[in-house]
Amino acid sequence: MRNPQLNRNGELTHLLTLDGLPRDIVTHILDTAETFAPLAEREVKKVPLLRGKSVFNLFFENSTRTRTTFEIAAKRLSADVYNLNINASSTSKGESLLDTISNLSAMQADLFVVRHSASGAPHLIAQHVAPHVHVVNAGDGWHAHPTQGLLDMFTIRHYKHDFTKLTVAIVGDVQHSRVARSDIHALTTLGVPEVRVIGPMTLLPGGLEQMGVRVFHDMREGLRDVDVVIMLRLQNERMRGALLPSPQEYYKQYGLTAEKLALAKPDAIVMHPGPMNRGVEIESSVADGPQAVILNQVTFGIAVRMAVMSIVAGSTND
Repeated sequence: MRNPQLNRNGELTHLLTLDGLPRDIVTHILDTAETFAPLAEREVKKVPLLRGKSVFNLFFENSTRTRTTFEIAAKRLSADVYNLNINASSTSKGESLLDTISNLSAMQADLFVVRHSASGAPHLIAQHVAPHVHVVNAGDGWHAHPTQGLLDMFTIRHYKHDFTKLTVAIVGDVQHSRVARSDIHALTTLGVPEVRVIGPMTLLPGGLEQMGVRVFHDMREGLRDVDVVIMLRLQNERMRGALLPSPQEYYKQYGLTAEKLALAKPDAIVMHPGPMNRGVEIESSVADGPQAVILNQVTFGIAVRMAVMSIVAGSTND
């Protein structure tokens, strides 16, 4: 069965998930992002690759960081960018998602960047847009956040170079995290020999071992000798029922402190997709410390999103 993200020539025409995306496509995105990263240092930060194209940011969920980096990325590619205030739009008046997309397509949209609380919404849109229109998933439900996964891979490659020699730990609320799922798919695709997931049983989904990861409930044991630590936010807004005794107890067991980080390799890097809850999943001295590359992730995110949009918009969907 053909991957719905790829056209008949094997080119990336939508980015919906990293699950099942071939390694050469993932590497091509990272390599392309590498060429865009130096733009941030230039006086003129624009390239003309998407000149004349219209990019619509459709964020049905709030996100300042992701929406802003997509907007900056599209503008640096010279696209015309439209940010829709969804809460004030027709969807809040009862219009269906696909009717909204049809109306925006009639305004000559070329690319939709979609964030939605419902898993699968970007896939649904991709199935119904015209052949020349492209869809990039900016996060859907608990399912996937592929550009965050890619910028995490870009960050790891920047600091660690060779994925095939790494041990990576993902810590925290994996159950409700689309970032964790995208990171796991990307890390295993890129050949990381050991991916660890660390968290309480109530915050880890079933079937993780089938995804090729090792599961730890003891954080100290899970962090021992790792090269990369990816911390996750507690997603309280997605939790149903009492999954934790208290934030204080969670921090005691699973918060990243300097003492726990010392169990990792001395040159281990600390990552976080943001926003951070200081004192809940990470200690401020670690978040602001020399091993943290959290702000670099945000910076790299612009280059990675430029790469994704330039690649999908340059393909032909047939």
